[in-house]
Amino acid sequence: MIELFDYPHTVGDDEIDEQGRANNVVYVAWMQEAAIAHSAVLGWPPERYLRLGVGWVARSHWIEYLQPAMAGDEIIVETHVADMKKVTSKRVYRILRRADGEVLAKAETNWVFVSYATGKPTRILPEIAAAFPLKLSEPKQ
Repeated sequence: MIELFDYPHTVGDDEIDEQGRANNVVYVAWMQEAAIAHSAVLGWPPERYLRLGVGWVARSHWIEYLQPAMAGDEIIVETHVADMKKVTSKRVYRILRRADGEVLAKAETNWVFVSYATGKPTRILPEIAAAFPLKLSEPKQ
């Protein structure tokens, strides 16, 4: 099982804001893309959740921006699942610039497992919980 997952991405011109750096909102998109890719590698692509009528929705995000990402930067969104509770799961991220390993941002998302039919939280299926290895992480500061 893949405990720590690396999602590569090259910052595109369309992700740059008027200040010449990656816009803050694209970091959330990168986090979501990394989470989906990690889930898929562990055997849970979006289609599998759809067939079961359950899946993840974001409850909250926390991001600390440390350095800007610029157009053309090759970045790595490093992610892991830090906990898996009855209906929630915390996923942690570090966004790094590949060239020098500089940490551009640290982030977390609190995900809630929901029924697509009702939109209400539902218990995480045992086979899903078993598919995601947990990696303890340092608390945000």
